[in-house]
Amino acid sequence: MNINFGFSYIGLVFLLMLMIPNIIWSKNKPKEYDKYVKKENKVLILFERIGEMLVTCLSLIFSDFNINKISSWTIILLIAFIIMILYEIYWIRYFKSNKTMKDMYSSLLGIPVAGATLPIIAFLLLSVYGKNLFLFISVIILGIGHIGIHLNHKKEVI
Repeated sequence: MNINFGFSYIGLVFLLMLMIPNIIWSKNKPKEYDKYVKKENKVLILFERIGEMLVTCLSLIFSDFNINKISSWTIILLIAFIIMILYEIYWIRYFKSNKTMKDMYSSLLGIPVAGATLPIIAFLLLSVYGKNLFLFISVIILGIGHIGIHLNHKKEVI
């Protein structure tokens, strides 16, 4: 594992693709959302918060995520980017919906709780592309919390 510190413009692009829809969502939450938040598992919240902090920082400080040369590894980055585009499509669909809890926890192309699952998959692939174990572990921590919380919400909604 060869790690290179430096700014990652790819990490920044991925984070912007992640955060911009979430900022818009903060003004377009499902009507009953706050009722579900009160019941969230505290351990999952802790995993989610720690993972968010680590993934955000690590995505930006390793230049290993930048495109240095086109190789077979670039396919992994391309797949990760396509998954982030699917994430954007998920949000467009949500923003055009009635914005219910059911809309929030819908699947996309058979991927359950797509709003939580797609970015986790994309960032895992980004960590594989950059051969960065630190980001990989951080995304796993985030995924346990984030996907776990959203799966619990979905169970309550259905």
